[in-house]
Amino acid sequence: MNTKYRISSLVLSLLLWAIIPITVLVGLASTALALEYNKEILIKADFSGRDLRDSSFTKANLRQSNFTGANLRGVSFFAANLESANLEGTDLTNATLDSARLIRANLTNAVLEGAFAASAKFDGAIVDGADFTDVLLRQDEQKKLCKLAKGTNPITGRDTRETLFCP
Repeated sequence: MNTKYRISSLVLSLLLWAIIPITVLVGLASTALALEYNKEILIKADFSGRDLRDSSFTKANLRQSNFTGANLRGVSFFAANLESANLEGTDLTNATLDSARLIRANLTNAVLEGAFAASAKFDGAIVDGADFTDVLLRQDEQKKLCKLAKGTNPITGRDTRETLFCP
């Protein structure tokens, strides 16, 4: 009887030691892990709704890719080709967009607060409701964006033209 009790106790103990780490790992798996897509060819890729915080797409070809509603906080798109990409409703807070090609990209209702976008190209981009608060832009790109800018960001409540310091 005493032996059965010890074996049962040992089995329960082992199960607990196995279940606790598995539970911890499952809990951690739900948090975002930064991914690297550097220099990848991802034309027409679908990243919509994904949590890609702090991931890197440096020099990636993302032409016509879909990022609708994605969490892109702190993401690096350094020198990435985002031509005709759909970035509608994305959170690009503190993202690196330096030297990125955002030609004809859809930035409707995107939040770009604190993003670094020096040397980024926005020719023909859709910026209705985008929030450019504290975004570092070249002056010529800022002027181009002011010609297109309209609307208010539904998340931050800020007017696009005001965040771009349009006249």
